Amino acid sequence: MGTETNIKKYIEDVFQTNNLAVLATEGNGQPHASLVAVTPIDGFVHLFFATYRSTRKYNNLISNEKVAILFEKRYINNLNQHEITALTAFGVAKEVDKDVYDMAIKAHLTKHPEQDEFLLSEDCAVFLVYVNAYQLVLGINDVKWWHIIN
Repeated sequence: MGTETNIKKYIEDVFQTNNLAVLATEGNGQPHASLVAVTPIDGFVHLFFATYRSTRKYNNLISNEKVAILFEKRYINNLNQHEITALTAFGVAKEVDKDVYDMAIKAHLTKHPEQDEFLLSEDCAVFLVYVNAYQLVLGINDVKWWHIIN
């Protein structure tokens, strides 16, 4: 799997099989990881996620918009062996403006209908991640990159 097309196919598969990912943020020199529901849009170059404004995650994002989002894929290969691969999106996250908010909520609710009460709460903030690159780790010596030109 060396071509950009194959990497994109893998990314599409990850998003079809995973609804959750680990969001890494940083605040005051301290890393922070949290589980988030993610919605890809625009051919995976943008990702939506939501959080309450009263969280460490929100405060970290307001002070430092750089993020990494890790997705994991587990499967059993042809030899009946368990394999794990990792996909990480690197980018910047910005709280969506009011003009994008309704579209973001609609897209996120389509993928995550169970989050309706959370997404429609007054304290909920929706972020749009502008992905700069994806790192695909298929094995200890098999790492691929897809750099996105925005």
